[in-house]
Formats: sequence, C-alpha cells, structure tokens
Amino acid sequence: MKIAYLCSQYPAVSHTFVLREVNALRRLGADIDTFSIRRAGTGHLLAYADKVAFESTHAILPPRWTQLCLTHAKLAITAPAAYLSTLAVAMGGPSAGLHDRLWRFFYFVESVLLWSECRRRGIRHIHVHFANVAADVAMLTAHLGSAVEPERPWSWSFTMHGPTEFFDVSHYRLTEKLRRARFVVCISDYARSQLMTLSEPAAWERLHVVHCGIPIDEFTNSSNGDGRKGSLRVLYLGRLVPEKGQAVLLQAVALLSKRGHSVKITLAGDGPSRPGLERIAEQLGIASLSSFVGAVSQEELHALYANASVFCLPSYAEGVPVVLMEAMAMGLPVVSTRIAGIPELVEDGRTGLLVSPGRPDELADALQRVLDDPSLYGKIGSNAREKVILEFNADRSAEQLYARFKEELSDL
Repeated sequence: MKIAYLCSQYPAVSHTFVLREVNALRRLGADIDTFSIRRAGTGHLLAYADKVAFESTHAILPPRWTQLCLTHAKLAITAPAAYLSTLAVAMGGPSAGLHDRLWRFFYFVESVLLWSECRRRGIRHIHVHFANVAADVAMLTAHLGSAVEPERPWSWSFTMHGPTEFFDVSHYRLTEKLRRARFVVCISDYARSQLMTLSEPAAWERLHVVHCGIPIDEFTNSSNGDGRKGSLRVLYLGRLVPEKGQAVLLQAVALLSKRGHSVKITLAGDGPSRPGLERIAEQLGIASLSSFVGAVSQEELHALYANASVFCLPSYAEGVPVVLMEAMAMGLPVVSTRIAGIPELVEDGRTGLLVSPGRPDELADALQRVLDDPSLYGKIGSNAREKVILEFNADRSAEQLYARFKEELSDL
C-alpha cells in the first residue's frame, strides 16, 4: 500500500503538523511519498527536518514545460475519454465566474502531471490536508486514474480542519469533495458535525474523527520557575492575519498595563497583518512592551514556550490549533476563545481559560486571573499537559490514522 501525501506547499512553517504526521506514519510502516503543488521557498526551511522533507518532495510547480506539454498530449491521444471526462469534472460543479473557472483549468493541468508521477511510482491513493487547492487536484487525479484504468481504480481522501472551507462551501466544492472522497478524516467532532450538514446520513460512516497530535517528548518544560513572578509574559504564536485576533490581544495587554500590571507580549510568526499590528501597538502605547520576532524554527519554539507565563490565542476562526497543544504540553496555562473545535481541547477552568471572541475586556480579565491565582495557574498547567498526552498525542493519532488507511485501502 503506497500513499501520496499532497499539500499546496510542503513543507510549510504553518503546517508543521503535516510533516510530523508523515514521519510518524512512516515509522509505523506506511509507504508515503510527498508531493507539493508549489515548491516550498527557503523561508519555510527553518529546521533540519524541513530541509530533509524538501529534498524528498516532488513539486508539481513550477513545471518543466516540455514535460507538461508531452504528458498532456500523450494522454489526450491515448485516453481521450478519460482526459475529457476529467476536464469536465474540473470545469463542472457549482456555477463560477471566469476567475474560478480559469483556476479550475489550472487544477486540471496540475492533476495530469500528478497522475503521471503517481502512476510511475505505483501510487493509486492520494491524501491531502484541508479541502482547498490540493484537494481539487487530488480529486481530479483520482478520477483520471480510475478513468484511464477502470480495472484498477484510484481513490483519494482528505483531512478536514476548517473553518475556511465552511465559510464558502460552494467555492470549495465541499459537497462534491465529500461525495467523491473515499473517506474523510475530521480533526474534531465540530468539523465532523459541519460535514454532516452537507451529506446524507448514509455517508456519515465515512467521516472519522482522528485528532491531530504533537510529539509529546519534544514539548516538555524542564523549567521549575514560576511564570507569574516578575512581568506577565504573554506569548502568541501563529500567522499574523486578521482572523487570529491579535489586535484584540494587544488591546487586552493595554488594559492590563492601565490596571497597573507589569506585562510584556511576544508575537512570534509573520503575515500581512504585521505592519498594522505594530501601528496598533504604537497607538495603544505598548510598543515598548510588544516584541514581534517573526517566523521561528521548531528548535526556537521550546525556548519561547519555556520563557512565557501564559499562551494566548484570541482567534475568531480556528480548527483545533496545534500551537495550543504545544503550549499545553509544556504545562503552560493557555487562554483562548470559545469557538469551533477549541473547547474540545481547552476545557474552561480545567485545562485553560476560554473567553468570547473579539472581547479584549474578557481577555484581559482571563489573563489577570492567571496572574493573580496561584492555585489556578498550577492546576491548569498540570491538567493541560495530561489532556494533550491522553487525547492529542502524535503517536496515538498516527496509530489511529494508520489503522484507518489499512482498513480503507486494503484493496490497493
């Protein structure tokens, strides 16, 4: 059983969990080849593991144009029905504007290249994370493979994270992808419930919950210090984009500072919101309390978590964030928002604190509780680590996923 793992970009700084999953599955015996729609840039190769993954990953884009033209021409001549039916699937589905149809044609072009490479390697199943570009290409590739060789059908599957795809079901062709996928892995009960609304009850048995996990041994805090002593050191880690709510966090820090608390905030990660967030920090008068450190490697994460008092993720939209798992495994109290799948990881008052999204006052109050209540601080950190060990452990998750692959793909 050989499996292709396809990502829009692999490896990627913001999707390190995919790399961990691939490596964990390989240790269990899975035969996985990795593919990337676009070649990862050097900005994503921050750790040795990233560089190893980059060297062994086949990138579809940028293409070698001669090979692209020859592959398409040969397939169009030798299997015209399969070629045209795949093009029809690519261009069909919900009505779309000229821009969307142009991109769908690009997905078709890419799917033929992926089909050719997978066929050469003897791969007939493709798995992707997220129901986005890579899922479109995987869906078309599986259709093409089955159309070319009906006696040896191909298949594909995807891991559903959300929430982006839930915001525009038609654009992401989510209902069609649900129908065409062999099975779907959902990272949370929340994600599964959203897919249940888009499918008939008969299809629900193809929706399986397998939590994303982290390598517990890599996130163990050996520090015996009290994170409440001195300044309250708030850590945020992730992309700097509007839906992550960093502006609300800066407002909360400003409120704490006005209340007379000594507080500092570190924002690790990069993205289009960074210049605006730096201006907001200036306007709030907390620029001297705010540190924007940019993208960090996996090797640098441990020190950031170990030096923080509390981890805060004030998102408006999420799946089940891996950064929360990492912070919790480090025994670091976390404060986040009561949205989507987060309450399945962070139990309010037990493994962390949850607040309403978009409320800097509630966020400031929660951060202050962590600072003021030593019994709460210790209890949350201990419970949080236990929660991750039991339910969000990468080894356990990989075992569940590997068992799913073996059961679903026993005929390949």
